[in-house]
Amino acid sequence: MTRVVISGSGLFTAPMSISNDELVASYNAYVGQFNAEHAEAIAAGSRQKLEESSVEFIEKASGILRRSVMEKDGILDPRRMRPKFAPRADSELSLQAEMAVAAARDALTAAGRSAADIDLVICAASAMQRPYPAIAIEVQNALGIAQGAAFDMNVACSSATFALEMACNAVRCGSARAVLIVNPEICSAQLAWTDRDCHFIFGDVATRWSSSRWAKPPRRRSPPTAGKCSAASWRRASPTTSAATPDCCRIARTATRPTATSSSSRKGARSSRRFVRWRRRILPPIWPRFDLSAGEVRRFWLHQANLSMNQLIGRRLLGRAATADEAPVILDEFANTASAGSIIAFHRHSSELSAGDLGVICSFGAGYSIGSVVVKKV
Repeated sequence: MTRVVISGSGLFTAPMSISNDELVASYNAYVGQFNAEHAEAIAAGSRQKLEESSVEFIEKASGILRRSVMEKDGILDPRRMRPKFAPRADSELSLQAEMAVAAARDALTAAGRSAADIDLVICAASAMQRPYPAIAIEVQNALGIAQGAAFDMNVACSSATFALEMACNAVRCGSARAVLIVNPEICSAQLAWTDRDCHFIFGDVATRWSSSRWAKPPRRRSPPTAGKCSAASWRRASPTTSAATPDCCRIARTATRPTATSSSSRKGARSSRRFVRWRRRILPPIWPRFDLSAGEVRRFWLHQANLSMNQLIGRRLLGRAATADEAPVILDEFANTASAGSIIAFHRHSSELSAGDLGVICSFGAGYSIGSVVVKKV
C-alpha cells in the first residue's frame, strides 16, 4: 500500500484581533442600549432583561483571551453586533477563497510542492460562503492548478479530519499524486454576538495542508520545520443528534418556529458532555491496532472548543491531567475556530517531534461528526 504523508501545513491569521476587554465593553454597551429601549416591556414581564458579560466570565467559561477576525468594527458596534463585509463582484475572489489561498501558498512552500504537483483541492469548513460554485474551484484557479479537480465538503468542525482521510485515500489509490486541503473558517459571520452565553466563542482563521506520497528523504537531514508526518489510521463516527442545530441558512428563515440564536448558547453544555463520551469511545479502539496505549502517544492535537473540555478529555484518556506539551492549546489566542482548531495546534506544535513519535489529531462537530487521525513523524 502506498505510504502517505502530511507533507506541509500553512496558517492564515485574520488581520484584526478583539480582546476580551474590547468585546465585553461592546457587549455591555449593547445590553444597556437594549434594556433602555425595552424598559417598559421588561417591567411588564413580557421581555427578559439582558445580563452584562465580564472578562472573568469569558475566561472561566472558555479559556479564551482574544480572537482574530476578518472585520471588527461591525462586531464592536453596539448598534450592529455583527461583522460588516464589503460586497464583492462575482469576478472577484471570494473572502473565503482569499483566506484559503493565503494559507495554501505557505503549505505548498513547506511541502516543496508547486501548482503542477496538485491533482485535487478540497475546501473543508464548517460553513461555506455559498453552496456553489465550489470555493475549492476558486482556490484551484487562483493558485494556477490547471489539472485535476476541486470540491467543497462540510462535516461541521470535523471537516478537516474527514478531508484528510479523503485526501490520503486519493493518494493511496493513485487518483492523485498530491492533494491540497484548505480550511477557511469565517466563524464571526455565524456567531450570535448579542448572546451572553456564546458571544465570545469564535474567531476567524484559515489553515492549509497537503498530503502526498512518501518519498525517502536524502541522507542529509532536513531542518525540523520540514519534518513530515505519515498518516497511519483513521477512526470516525457520526452519531445523530439535534443538540446542536443552528437555524442560520436561507431555507431555515422560512420556518415558522423562531430562529435559534446559536447552537452554542442553549445546548452547548449538553453537547460537550456527549462529545466527551463519544471521544472516549472512538479513540481507545485505535490503541490495540498499533499495540500501544494512550500513554505512548507523544502528542494529542485536540479540537479547540473550550479549555475545560480539553482538560477533561486529557484526564479521561491518560488518567491524569495532560501537560501543555502533550495536548497543546491554542484557544487563548485564536478562540474556537471550528474545523481549523486542531489543525492550528498541529501546525504550531508538530515540527519539534522526533522521528517515530506518534500523535493523534482529533476533532468533533455538531451533528455529531467525530474524527481521529493517527500520525507518525518520519
